[in-house]
Amino acid sequence: MSSSPFAGARVVLTGASTGIGRAMALELAGAGARLVLAARGRDALEAVAARCRELGTAAEAVPTDVGDEAAARRLIERAVELHGGIDMLVNNAGRTLWSRFDELETLEPFRELMRVNYFGSVYCTYHALPHLKASRGRLVAVSSLTGKTGVPTRSGYAATKHAMAGFFDSLRIELAGSGVSVTVAYPDFVASETRKNAFGPDGRPLGESPVAEGKVMTAERCARLILRAAAARRREVIPSFRGRFGQWLKLLSPALVDRIARRAIARGR
Repeated sequence: MSSSPFAGARVVLTGASTGIGRAMALELAGAGARLVLAARGRDALEAVAARCRELGTAAEAVPTDVGDEAAARRLIERAVELHGGIDMLVNNAGRTLWSRFDELETLEPFRELMRVNYFGSVYCTYHALPHLKASRGRLVAVSSLTGKTGVPTRSGYAATKHAMAGFFDSLRIELAGSGVSVTVAYPDFVASETRKNAFGPDGRPLGESPVAEGKVMTAERCARLILRAAAARRREVIPSFRGRFGQWLKLLSPALVDRIARRAIARGR
């Protein structure tokens, strides 16, 4: 535990109740980080915090809607109250949409995704940044491969992830010399129950995942790759080979990448 760069680190992690967030929480707990965990679902969040404490570390559950700036501020204030500062903020909270744009019956999902995915990251980062500067800490943003490449049926989600990429890439340049590193992760499909709550064309949760969950990267592997990149203070990480290859291929044949994206969505993996 002592050899980990996260041993004793004071970490705020949003979207911690399920999927990649839950996996990162458990990985960090095993490394000895002191955790302040945020998500909207109180019961699931408390269960993750309890499991982290079983692994021998301090873990506080703070139910939070990060898209509410006042709530995001209170989350950061609570972390500072508990631990005296922050060494790493992981912006992982988010919602998704699964519908063609021309089949949407309401634009409310677009507003909600931008509120949570983009502004939630902005709010948490804004209030945590003075503390990260003081600790020369780490800032991590979990975007998506859709933040690099447009994907059919994911237009609203991709827009928020492109926004995150632009914000954090710009912030990285502004923070040069401050000691604060900015790592942006761009996961491909990852096995997660969170897609059951993705917005459908009517603005309601789908209720089931459109992805072949057993045939995509596990949340645990994705979490390890993201945290490895954060530990090394890398500027970005694309966990899947398909994602990395796709970025190279897009330079040569963007139309081919469009076709690959269309097929991936049709197959759900």
